[in-house]
Amino acid sequence: MAKKRLSMRKIREVLRLNHSGLSIRAIGRACSIGRETVREYLCRASEAGLGWPLPDELSDEELERQLFPSVVKIYGKRNYPNWALVHKELRKKGVTRHLLWTEYKEETPDHYRYSRFCDLYREWAKNLNPSMRIPHKAGEKLFVDYAGLTMLYRDPSSGEEKKAYIFVATWGASNYTYAEAHPCQSLTSWIGGHIRAFEYFGGVPELLVPDNTKTGVTSACYYEPDLNPTYLELARHYGTAVLPTRVRHPKDKAKVEKGVQVVEYWLIAPLRKRQFFSIEEINEALWERLEDLNTRSMQHMERSRQEMFEELDKPVLRPLPERAFEVAEWKRAKVSIDYHVEFKKHYYSVPYTLIRKHVDIRATGQVVEVFYNSRRVSSHKRDDTPGRHSTHPEHMPESHRHYAEYNPERFINWAKKIGDLTEQLVNGIFSSRAHPEHGYRSCLGLMRLESRYGKERLESAAKRALFFGLYSFKGVKNILEAGLDKAPLEESTGVGSKAHANIRGTDYYS
Repeated sequence: MAKKRLSMRKIREVLRLNHSGLSIRAIGRACSIGRETVREYLCRASEAGLGWPLPDELSDEELERQLFPSVVKIYGKRNYPNWALVHKELRKKGVTRHLLWTEYKEETPDHYRYSRFCDLYREWAKNLNPSMRIPHKAGEKLFVDYAGLTMLYRDPSSGEEKKAYIFVATWGASNYTYAEAHPCQSLTSWIGGHIRAFEYFGGVPELLVPDNTKTGVTSACYYEPDLNPTYLELARHYGTAVLPTRVRHPKDKAKVEKGVQVVEYWLIAPLRKRQFFSIEEINEALWERLEDLNTRSMQHMERSRQEMFEELDKPVLRPLPERAFEVAEWKRAKVSIDYHVEFKKHYYSVPYTLIRKHVDIRATGQVVEVFYNSRRVSSHKRDDTPGRHSTHPEHMPESHRHYAEYNPERFINWAKKIGDLTEQLVNGIFSSRAHPEHGYRSCLGLMRLESRYGKERLESAAKRALFFGLYSFKGVKNILEAGLDKAPLEESTGVGSKAHANIRGTDYYS
């Protein structure tokens, strides 16, 4: 808490007692104030050239003005530094107040001490616009946000009036600004705005400072906010970092709030009466006025944003990478028991060993990748057909891999090698099922019975199964285990030539 300033009457008493030869300790006791306070006021009087006795015509107001100067002086008049130049130099990397004071001291014989130099600078900085008080380092921070005001355009195809949201990026040191219109505040628009802003500036900042928007920050924690994975990937691609503002701390984003306000005053508001029919038309109008905004002289600095950018930010920007960032969507998913994950209602396979594990899905316009513990485990060509599956055979268990190679024609061709009756039985199995795939397991069972009992016995068992209408693996298995395939059937049955309405033949499955 700042100390309360002494009355002029007590300050006059301090000067009088000092002139009388009393020590600082004695003066403090006599005036009931601390020694440091006595020393401070004696230093102020010495710097102001005041002694004792004071002139009779010196009023309390004039005495206070001389001891506590608040009027900004221009460098070259007396020994006051050029505070505007000091403020600008502090934005450069490696420049400190002590360094500037050292340079000032070398150029000015009757100079201030370092502590007084800092006090005077702080006093001068109070008169600045609140968003300009923090001496932002050159090329360090780029503040990004959406403007509160929106613009309107009419869709030519439907005639519907729609909103356009204005993305704003402002440099901390130079106030150089970029703006563009988006049809919505989606992740794709947010990331695209950053990419085009970097290209407009011709470089990348050390830090990106967004508001705690849900597009960029998934969890607005006070101490450790969680970033959207795509936003974090953008920062890594461009070699920068993201530092979201603290929740309920508007001063953290004062720079972009001021930049947004300037964009609203000088870009959005003047265009409010114009009729637009697309986002592209809005951007053309915005960029035309943006050029004027950046080249207009700022009153408090007497220089334009572009001049400040060319001098401060541009020389220290990080270079753009060889290729622009490709926007990707991320999704957290749990692997289903069929070793597939869902994205946009399409299903993509992963190794079956990850069943019931949580994975991260990264999808671009062409590729869908799946990551487990930050390691890529699957990659597919993107397919937005809903309800379909994209499956790599190597992701399947061994048993499923063989199962995926099956089809009705394969089983029918196998049955032909056994005999006509077995072929009729296999056809009957497929015909009696709602879907051919439901008969695969039964046919696999018949193939196992052939390896155990041989072709002749399986053909005989098929004859009896057809006679009794047993179109199943269990029926044939029971016949073979009981040895019923060896028992004769009456000649009148004519099983071998018996026609059946459900038998469709091999042509049906080809």
